[in-house]
Amino acid sequence: MSLKHHIIPDEHFQALGSGGGGAEAARLLLGAQHSKHVLLLHGVGRAAPEAYRLLSAAQGHRPRAVDAVLRHPAVGAWAWRTYHALATGAGGHSPARLAAVAAAAAVRSGMDFEIEVPADEGGITLPSLGRAVLAGPSARVRRAGGPVEVIGEETVRLPDDLHQDAPGWQALRRLEVTAQGRTLTLCVDDLDPYRMPGARLAADRLSEDELAVWRQALRRAWELLLAHHGTVAEEVSVATSVLTPLTDVPGDQISGSSREAFGCVALSTPPDATTLALTFAHEVQHGKLSALLDVIPLLRPSGDRRYYAPWRNDPRPLGGLFQGAYAYVGVSGFWRRQRRHEQGEAALAASAEFHRWWEAAVGATQVIADSGFLTPPGERFVARMAATLRAWRDEEVSGEAIEKAHRDAAAHRAMWEERNGITPSSPGGVTIPG
Repeated sequence: MSLKHHIIPDEHFQALGSGGGGAEAARLLLGAQHSKHVLLLHGVGRAAPEAYRLLSAAQGHRPRAVDAVLRHPAVGAWAWRTYHALATGAGGHSPARLAAVAAAAAVRSGMDFEIEVPADEGGITLPSLGRAVLAGPSARVRRAGGPVEVIGEETVRLPDDLHQDAPGWQALRRLEVTAQGRTLTLCVDDLDPYRMPGARLAADRLSEDELAVWRQALRRAWELLLAHHGTVAEEVSVATSVLTPLTDVPGDQISGSSREAFGCVALSTPPDATTLALTFAHEVQHGKLSALLDVIPLLRPSGDRRYYAPWRNDPRPLGGLFQGAYAYVGVSGFWRRQRRHEQGEAALAASAEFHRWWEAAVGATQVIADSGFLTPPGERFVARMAATLRAWRDEEVSGEAIEKAHRDAAAHRAMWEERNGITPSSPGGVTIPG
């Protein structure tokens, strides 16, 4: 498996710093993440040479098909954690799971093969494809001129359409929606143990009825993004490939992403199209910044200092504040556009959301700029963030919406002070020595 050197041309760096970037910048970041996964797998492969040989053979047989496995977010998360465990001697993550990655790659490549794969939660998981439900500690996965078989205490034959359930086979199902002649296809990963490390994952797979709810929300959200948030739609179509269900929280929708699992958005059941579109606008920002940080260092180590973040209940390290500030450039930009398409109380709420998160992003961005921990590229990047926010300073917002924004912000700050026993000195942020 080969690597290449990645750079982010200045025009795309500037566009990313402004909070956007579009499809081309997203493709550059996607390419860098692919190389990162290849490098991690090479490192893990030293501890699992048989599996690595099969993976390399599969890529040589049909490279583009195998790339779908290499890019899968759960593969990146497992590879990062396993490589780190091997490098530090920390333990806890098995390089033997490379056999599952190699088997998935061989399946996608169409080649004949055979390899022993260890079991995980509920059977034999083939990343990016699905899970064969089998008892026992391991099974043989093979193809010998016919269908793929997973052979353990019993045998499961994989179906021709691997994205459809079959006896003994639980597929990673697809959600495909089309609007304005443009199709968005996302995989629902509700099986892989590494699909979103550390998250409150939904306990069960989505039922067919639940999947229909997600599909309907995705269709409407995709229509909304294409109609009013074109740059976000471009970035989502390139940089997002997987949705992972989280445990539902009554009366709220939660979402998250991980630097380890680029391309995955984890979320609870979307209540409506606007909320889901906002989730994409939020999480794609995290994905872009995380991927960019793998190519260009923007921050120097900031020690144990913690900072007030107007969108979090806990004090945040500078890196976390940076992630949040960049995400809320995207969030405030979303509401800036969306409020023009709402009516009545929804328009008031959207304007309040715009003003609240714009002010929060302005304050946090200034804290980051003044921190003294930015690298020279980081200074340029944050300057572009600040310039975008300054350009929105003269947006017309009603007094009622501003009052609501300030009430909500003040309530959050009061709750934060009580929770953490610290009084922020400014709305934007306060340094908290560790």
